[in-house]
Amino acid sequence: MNVLNQAHGERWALYHGDCCEVLDGLPENSVDYSIFSPPFASLYTYSNSERDIGNNKDYRQFAKHMRFLALKLFRVMKPGRNVSIHCMDIPLLKERDGIIGLRDFRGHLIRIFQRAGFILHSQVTIWKDPLVEATRTKAIGLMHKQLVKDSAMCRQGLPDYLVTLRKPGVNQYPITHENGLTEFAGEDAPQTTVTERPGPDPDLYAKKKKYNETPVYSHQVWRRYASPVWMDIRQTNTLNRNPARDTDDERHICPLQLDVIERALTLWTNPGDVTLDPFNGISSTGYQAIKMDRYYVGIELKGSYFNQGTRNLSELESELFIEKYLGG
Repeated sequence: MNVLNQAHGERWALYHGDCCEVLDGLPENSVDYSIFSPPFASLYTYSNSERDIGNNKDYRQFAKHMRFLALKLFRVMKPGRNVSIHCMDIPLLKERDGIIGLRDFRGHLIRIFQRAGFILHSQVTIWKDPLVEATRTKAIGLMHKQLVKDSAMCRQGLPDYLVTLRKPGVNQYPITHENGLTEFAGEDAPQTTVTERPGPDPDLYAKKKKYNETPVYSHQVWRRYASPVWMDIRQTNTLNRNPARDTDDERHICPLQLDVIERALTLWTNPGDVTLDPFNGISSTGYQAIKMDRYYVGIELKGSYFNQGTRNLSELESELFIEKYLGG
């Protein structure tokens, strides 16, 4: 395998290298699920490497490079299993693009992966506070003074999306939930006191037999997860332990929310499944996957992110060991 460095744990492996080259070294039909946040074309610059998919002279070149990745992901994914892409649309700027508007980045990614053979499976919109975006970006379309002056240029804030695509074929390893959904990731968890029968025995409740004693809880969680708009993602619930920044970074890393990863892993993986993130970053996906008893493969091109991601997973593994064997 063509890598600059690698690190391993009991349930994880990280590779420092070009994701397209590393994917060539993985067996065909070997990955159960993949979730990642790709470089947003030229919106963010994560490294100065010529191999960085985010470093392109124009958007067409970016799309060409993403097509290579989509084809390689198609090869390693198991039939009937899913790939989830966390993304947002890209603002067009007057000084950079000549116009003020939006680029349909989500739609472009969908078409790239469909051409590689994937089937569009689901889409969910993740709500984000427009005031936070306005404060951070100073976008003219979100300014109240623009509303007063000429609201023809006003727009809504930009949400995140989780787009999921499926590799054709029969899933040979069904993802089952025999006890329903007994945990909830996000804000304002469903009330477990709402039952279809008298309250459960306290001892059974303590053992988390929520589905057997209060089947309505699982239905409530599923209703929230099945919603086409997730209003309840905790935006600050991210893995951000000493984020890896170099002095020449143009933009800092933006970790994927752990609530989103947990929901996706709950819906589309079994314990013991192999989860892949070709844009590992600081190992947000791996962190949540290992906590949920999955195996993890991560690929990261940037050295400082690779090192920080390795530390994050190593520290988590130590914490879980202490918790399991020493009762810490």
